[in-house]
Amino acid sequence: MEIIIASHAGFCFGVKRAIKTTYDTAEKAEGEVATLGPLIHNPQVVSRLESMGVRPIENILDFEGEVLIIRSHGVPVSVVKAAEEAGIKLVDATCPFVKKAQEYARRLKEEGCTVVIVGDKDHPEVQGLLSYAGDSALVAENHQDLEGLGKVRKIGIIAQTTTTFEKFEEVVKQCLHKSNEIKIYNTICDATHVRQQEAQEIARRVDMMLVVGGRNSGNTTRLAELCRLTGTRTFHIETQDEIDPAWLQGVSRVGITAGASTPEWIIEVVVERLNQLSNKSA
Repeated sequence: MEIIIASHAGFCFGVKRAIKTTYDTAEKAEGEVATLGPLIHNPQVVSRLESMGVRPIENILDFEGEVLIIRSHGVPVSVVKAAEEAGIKLVDATCPFVKKAQEYARRLKEEGCTVVIVGDKDHPEVQGLLSYAGDSALVAENHQDLEGLGKVRKIGIIAQTTTTFEKFEEVVKQCLHKSNEIKIYNTICDATHVRQQEAQEIARRVDMMLVVGGRNSGNTTRLAELCRLTGTRTFHIETQDEIDPAWLQGVSRVGITAGASTPEWIIEVVVERLNQLSNKSA
């Protein structure tokens, strides 16, 4: 059985930076270190951090340690202010691309635009972006979410960094009917777009596709959705233990990609498991 692994699978720049920042902070700190929410959307990585003493917390009022790390997705402005007022030392591990999107959201609000954020309204990155975009801002997962928006003077559009270009384009087209003045910042991370394109290219060449990563990871879920659109059987798994040997019946070529928060060691173990199953059936 041939296994094709995407060259852009696994940790992206922002995730690598967040993890390095967290490791460095934990090593130097004398007191407790925590992350505000899971550092990244990968349960295995979060578990490893907890084994080092870095635990995720959900409420800053529950923290009595030395350093609180802002996760890669960023946080709302109000959370930062509350932490500062409580005298909590913050270390910002927000992805630089998310920071750029936050700045664009702030800029569009100051320019008097109704800000439209293309993305998942429940995602922590989007919740953070909303806090920069002003009270009139709204989130659109697709063009239908704009149906209640009437004509407005100016619209400013940004995207969750891991959304698909197709969804972004769909919402932008709908906004053309809502305003005569539109300003667009394509804040989709380049690495995300390349990863999505490569995943679909591989999916078209294989009999089965495995997308590896946390089920709470939005970008991993989108990779699986895009691979399924090619018509290739696609499975979203977190670990090698989820691979069903029955999936491999009649399969001669398997493709593997992984979300931006999936560590290399998990991908390697998945490949090892596939090889073991392949050898058993040979």
